[in-house]
Amino acid sequence: MAMAASHTLSFFLILLSFSASSGAGSIGINYGRVANDLPPPSKVVQLLKANGITRVKLYDTDADVLNALANSGIQVVVALPNELLSSAAADQSFTDKWVQANISQYHPATQFEAIAVGNEVFVDPKNTAQFLVPAMKNVQASLAKHNLNIKISSPVALSALQSSYPPSSGAFKSELIEPVIKPMLDFLHQTGSYLMVNAYPFFAYEANSNKISLDYALFKQNPGNVDSGNGLRYMSLLDAQIDAVYAAMSALKYDDVKVVVSETGWPSKGDSNEVGAGADNAEAYNGNLIKRVSTGSGTPLRPKDPLNVFLFALFNENQKPGPTSERNYGLFYPSEQKVYEVPLTAADASKAPANVSKNQTPAAGEPAASPSRGQTWCVANGKSAMEKLQAALDYACGEGGADCRPIQPGATCYNPNSLEAHASYAFNSYYQRKSRGTGTCDFGGTAYVVTQPPKFGNCEFPTGN
Repeated sequence: MAMAASHTLSFFLILLSFSASSGAGSIGINYGRVANDLPPPSKVVQLLKANGITRVKLYDTDADVLNALANSGIQVVVALPNELLSSAAADQSFTDKWVQANISQYHPATQFEAIAVGNEVFVDPKNTAQFLVPAMKNVQASLAKHNLNIKISSPVALSALQSSYPPSSGAFKSELIEPVIKPMLDFLHQTGSYLMVNAYPFFAYEANSNKISLDYALFKQNPGNVDSGNGLRYMSLLDAQIDAVYAAMSALKYDDVKVVVSETGWPSKGDSNEVGAGADNAEAYNGNLIKRVSTGSGTPLRPKDPLNVFLFALFNENQKPGPTSERNYGLFYPSEQKVYEVPLTAADASKAPANVSKNQTPAAGEPAASPSRGQTWCVANGKSAMEKLQAALDYACGEGGADCRPIQPGATCYNPNSLEAHASYAFNSYYQRKSRGTGTCDFGGTAYVVTQPPKFGNCEFPTGN
């Protein structure tokens, strides 16, 4: 890695422990096992403990895993899988037996934090959504028989939203609201539980890389996006996604239900068409997310509610179907070796260049920081105030030293003759000359990085490659 080649993953995972134990919010990790080369559960628990991980989320109730987690001090979220929902909804005795076999016999040595009833049922091709709330209620009743105080929720994908942009327009799909969403939120409200949300900025960026800034997706320096509905400024895509869910719940009058991000992550490898997949971006996303959570601040819509997040995932899982990215979300290889690097100590982390936006224009002659990998370009934020954009353009073409000859009258990139187009060309010239260094595409919040070639008429934007 360009910025952290001398560091190891240890502090990254120490930070997981820090944020989980402080009042700042919490970070856990998803322990998926769709693989044939993973270490045994006993070694996995040693790995978790050695790195200070205190919360783990499973996708089943495997006996070997639950026994291995006994007396470890690790909080556990387990799952009742989708294929059992119809049985759990239909028969209280089924959930009585399930709780007895999978929960109560391991308690209290294994510390259960929550049960995820189903997973992304709204996109389940077997149409299990109708069974969700009855199953949740039966599981709750069965837990009560054993005097077990364990939260019950169900992870939903962002695809359950009919609208998510801007965040203030967040709304659930109308066909889901009365049959499932409102009954589920009512259950969560009554039981004091939270809504689990699987949120992946990677997917949104991959599908809209020509519109979404990579820095915005990775919690890096960026001008942010102002929500036209409520005037709030968003500095990261994940914050916007979470607030879209909060807005959707608020529209249904469930303002007191909290959100836990039950899955989020970034793949360290992908297919050629999976824009943004790569180890550098995965390192940046997860590392900056850890810092983000540890600050204790909430989202713009819920600033007093610290973020609680489960990273996806502990290991690369070699048997997951789908594109290459699906098998490359892990922090560890099955060998227990780290996939990418992060700062080793708190002191090193504090010395590392800040990734969070400061909205500062680089000074003339500023040395290039670590260069971005791959082809990227710098373009103007067309939503910026014209005066601010003009001032940034003047700086780039003046003391910034950008090559602005191609945007002069009669030159190759003069047309289209617009402030946004000309500023984009000048900003990109500066950015490329500075080796695409961190902080060299900001210009007082009027610019951001893109990974697709900018399109302004027939003008070709140079790269530093």
